Amino acid sequence: MRNVLIVEDSKAIRSMIRVALEEQGSYFVVEATNGFEALKALPTRDFDLIVTDINMPDINGLELINFVKSNPAYRTIPLVIVSTEKSEEDQKRGLALGAAGYVVKPFKKEDLLAAVAAAIGKT
Repeated sequence: MRNVLIVEDSKAIRSMIRVALEEQGSYFVVEATNGFEALKALPTRDFDLIVTDINMPDINGLELINFVKSNPAYRTIPLVIVSTEKSEEDQKRGLALGAAGYVVKPFKKEDLLAAVAAAIGKT
């Protein structure tokens, strides 16, 4: 069972991601509504993946990625960004910070699962 942290301020999108992953039968999902909650959740278990939005209150997704990738305890956790920010520049910035994948909202379940599988496969 893979531990996945979903960081998303939209309850509907969080639920869509959770259902898509849990239907696969190999993911245990923990939810956070923003980057601050994610920081509190990180030490609670060994996460195999973080799926994060970019635009969130408090600590946004890019700040979260920067924290994770600069922290020795978490830097090996792959991240997938799920965001409405769809410009090539936004995607390049997220990947440059260390995200393993980028999925644009609204997304197809298959695209999300492919990005998750690819990210976890890189570990």
